[in-house]
Amino acid sequence: MTQASTLKMRNIGPKSSAWLRQVGLRTREDIAAAGPVDAFMRVKRAGFRPSLNLLYALEGALADCHWQEVPEARRQVLVAEYEAAVALLPAPRGRPAAGPVTTTQMQEDEAPQSGFLDEPTGDDEHE
Repeated sequence: MTQASTLKMRNIGPKSSAWLRQVGLRTREDIAAAGPVDAFMRVKRAGFRPSLNLLYALEGALADCHWQEVPEARRQVLVAEYEAAVALLPAPRGRPAAGPVTTTQMQEDEAPQSGFLDEPTGDDEHE
């Protein structure tokens, strides 16, 4: 019995297949063992940026249906499981959580502090 490659699975295109291979999920059996949420999380943790459509595609691949045919109730369960898995991830080390972005307005008489001495400003009067 041969294992079905992710390249041949329903809903799994070339880009998704490459992501899955790179995280060690090469066959339908690998994805089934991991489950759609864990497979999706592995792809996200590897630094790729999949949309939730990949999560639905994985579910559809395992259920042998088109990803758009995954019932809404099942999608909600998958998203809830995904959100629970994300909540369990440790906070990034060495980086504080991003705060709000603020804009600082400079007065016209304030020169930007570049850190370089005698930096040409383009408005020198001497030639």
